[in-house]
Amino acid sequence: MNLTDPMPIREAFGKALVELGATEPDLVVLTADLAEAIKVHWFAEAYPERFFQMGISESDMVGTAAGLALAGKIPFATTFAVFATSLANQAVRLSVAYNRANVKIAASHGGLQVGEDGATHQAIEDLALMRVLPGMTVIAPCDAREAVKATVAAARHDGPVYLRLGRIPTPIVTAEDTPFEIGKAVTLREGGDVALLSIGTMIGPVLEAAETLAAAGIDAAVVNVHTLKPLDEHAVLEHARACGAMVTIEEHTILGGLGGAVAETLAAARPTPLERVGIRDTFGESGPPAALFEKYGLTAKDIVAAALRAVGRKRELAVSL
Repeated sequence: MNLTDPMPIREAFGKALVELGATEPDLVVLTADLAEAIKVHWFAEAYPERFFQMGISESDMVGTAAGLALAGKIPFATTFAVFATSLANQAVRLSVAYNRANVKIAASHGGLQVGEDGATHQAIEDLALMRVLPGMTVIAPCDAREAVKATVAAARHDGPVYLRLGRIPTPIVTAEDTPFEIGKAVTLREGGDVALLSIGTMIGPVLEAAETLAAAGIDAAVVNVHTLKPLDEHAVLEHARACGAMVTIEEHTILGGLGGAVAETLAAARPTPLERVGIRDTFGESGPPAALFEKYGLTAKDIVAAALRAVGRKRELAVSL
């Protein structure tokens, strides 16, 4: 697998499942008529006896996955993020979360990357919906290399997992030796003026923004918060202490996702100037992903502007004290 060029996270996930199938005989994969879109058709070809095509019936797929999990299997239930968290929400809540069933819900096409498919297919609230379910682990890898590690970690984790996958190519920013542990954020760039906390596929614009800020004399830390739940509160508070200003960045609504989780942590333990970059209280619309990112404020220049606001608030706070 070439992991140097930009690659869709969903593609790396699909290849990782095939590799896992050789060492995890209890691993099974289900999909709701989206095998090629989620890239699980490769698993179907390699292990047809462990692949279940459930048709356009997401709730049935999740319920069946829960039953397989309670029977000792390790099921990956795969579909689009909007279907997993909206159409199948009751099954996810009761069959999986309530039973603490060992189901891995792997959902592609999160955020605005669905592009021209429009608001009905753009899951911009999926992380929040999964985060509030008791016992649910929520992961959104930042690139294809991390997606492989996240898939392996999800399979070996005991309990329900929501794994969010991206649709379009994402730059590779992690290395083979970059650690991945559920619940442990990774600092990709050190800095002391402002901390940029990112989840999922926004890592490219975040690193670009950090370079722009450096040229302006602002030293920005870049933190990859690949696990929304359990949140690495220690890392959040350490960067709040070191930087005194923070920005969260997510291809998701700012309500209930990374921005909400970090705000809750800071409010409880270390109030710190915080700016949230993400989709405001609105649905998306049809259009090319790049145009949507521009319209909804998810570009490097938007991150720079938010960082400058956070640093400005920090300075104002210092003067007032």
